[in-house]
Amino acid sequence: MAVNEPRVVARLGATLGEGPVWDAQRGCLWFVDIKGKKLHRFDPPSGALSSADAPGEIGWALPADNGRLLCGLQNGLHWFDTETRAFTFWRVVEPTLPGNRLNDACTDAQGRVWFGSMDNAESATTGHFYRLDAGQLDRVGPGPVSITNGPAVSPAGDRIYFTDTIGRRIWVAPLHDDGSLGAVQPFLTFTGDEGYPDGSITDVEGNVWVGFFAGHGARRFDAAGREIEFVRLPVANVTKLAFGGDGLKTLYATTAAKGLSAQERAAQPHAGDLFAFEASVPGHKLARAHVA
Repeated sequence: MAVNEPRVVARLGATLGEGPVWDAQRGCLWFVDIKGKKLHRFDPPSGALSSADAPGEIGWALPADNGRLLCGLQNGLHWFDTETRAFTFWRVVEPTLPGNRLNDACTDAQGRVWFGSMDNAESATTGHFYRLDAGQLDRVGPGPVSITNGPAVSPAGDRIYFTDTIGRRIWVAPLHDDGSLGAVQPFLTFTGDEGYPDGSITDVEGNVWVGFFAGHGARRFDAAGREIEFVRLPVANVTKLAFGGDGLKTLYATTAAKGLSAQERAAQPHAGDLFAFEASVPGHKLARAHVA
């Protein structure tokens, strides 16, 4: 197997694997199975996979500077204690939209948290993007849309990308030092058989990696929007990637079995598993969430 060929590193058959993020302090990868209501931890040296039951559908988990994980669930933001493995509710995000859940997140260089919400039925245009800055929560960016994904911040911290999965489009906006945004502009629009743009991240050169649901792989685009790489996986639904490992040179990819027919599931025995492959360009260090 070539070093850059995707390989299965954890077999779990997640219904909707999502949200991989590298925890440099602990040397592990966190990710979730949204529909399975699971928070997973993968330790690359041993290959060990451990899981915790979440009190609802969990969209993401981010290492925070208080030693815990900040998590986005159906009913709002929670803390996860990595020692006791207990979830503690913190705050509601959308009290008037009970049909929504939180979906995908990232941090910027200052530790601000950027995340989105979505209609859990994946039809109504009730999803929005949010910025959490030292406890202050604000609605930002484009919207409303049905399914938000990303966001992703450039390594220089001066651009942020937002994804409308059902609309098959990605926007970009200038990101200022104080967390404010410039004008949101179209970045990419997809048609045909590419699939649906799902989670996105950036590498150290500012290229944008996007996982494609129903797209059988991940695509890398430069800052001008030109596709420069396609990595095919042996499963249809690739949800998001994360750089990890020594030098942030390994790309981990979450996948999903959701929506596959019995015939498709039989043809894709690794749907929902965690994959990894070596990147030609490494990632960049991500700040821990700062919410004090």
